[in-house]
Amino acid sequence: MTAHPKPLLLPRLRALMILLLALVLPVALSGTAAADSGKSARTWTVQVGSESSDQAIQGMSFLPKNIFINAGDKVTWEANSAEIHTVTFLAAGQTIESTQPFDPFSPLYISAQGGTSYDGHSYYNSGVMSNVSDSGFAEVDSYTLKFPDAGDFTYYCLVHGAAQKGTVHVRAKGTDYPYTQEQYNNRVDRAERAIIRDGYKQWSDARDQADSHTVIAGSDDGVAMVMRFIEPKVVIHVGEKVSFVNNGMGEPHTITFGDEPANPFPPLGDPANYTGGQLNSGLLPPGVTFTVTFNKAGVYDYICALHDYFGMAGKVVVKD
Repeated sequence: MTAHPKPLLLPRLRALMILLLALVLPVALSGTAAADSGKSARTWTVQVGSESSDQAIQGMSFLPKNIFINAGDKVTWEANSAEIHTVTFLAAGQTIESTQPFDPFSPLYISAQGGTSYDGHSYYNSGVMSNVSDSGFAEVDSYTLKFPDAGDFTYYCLVHGAAQKGTVHVRAKGTDYPYTQEQYNNRVDRAERAIIRDGYKQWSDARDQADSHTVIAGSDDGVAMVMRFIEPKVVIHVGEKVSFVNNGMGEPHTITFGDEPANPFPPLGDPANYTGGQLNSGLLPPGVTFTVTFNKAGVYDYICALHDYFGMAGKVVVKD
């Protein structure tokens, strides 16, 4: 009698079991994660500001603007722009209008205030946040608060006022989270790209307003800021004027020739008869124009004393 080989049952069974495990195990693990989705305390991340690769475009947003967490969780805000920002929870009854304009000399504005656990009604402040070390303020690149109690807590940037705010929505401990950090991050990426596009569109529109005697001193629309002088190099003749126009919505600038003064906020020099040396517009708010008459040939470099550390500078060439 001819012997027939036995079927390879064991190897087939092993293969089948491996396949079933590969299908079932991820489902089981995901079920465990979902069951624990609101039980373990977590730390969430919010991005403070945004910027183009050359820092010319700066965003005026907390991203995500709204974040949903549970009581006992923490939020860490991470600086993501050269432009300065704060993360500030106002005291009960305090309004953002009462904090404006930003005071760069007050510890209440520029230094950390409050503890590390938010009580829901007191004044908490991150201090001035930036992702560069030469902003002129003490370097703060992250800020973390724990939220022990449920509630909806709105916070602001003291630099940009009501134009830049966010909300931490704190639900009861154990509530399922509506989004993962990865999902928030994906939304942030899309929002950041939109902000940068907005900035470049502003830049393009501002070029239409600039010429050899008109320099647009940045631009902002509550979404993005153009931190450049538009028409950064102009060539004129002795006796002619150049007007520097801030036509933004909220961001101030300065027009500063010569050595930068220790305090750039007050005006310095005579813009009606500039022949070189120090000249400063002082704080140039939106809607204001600073006009300079150049009465001596030369090459005159100038900066915005608030934003020169990330490239806001220009040049006036005066010929006989």
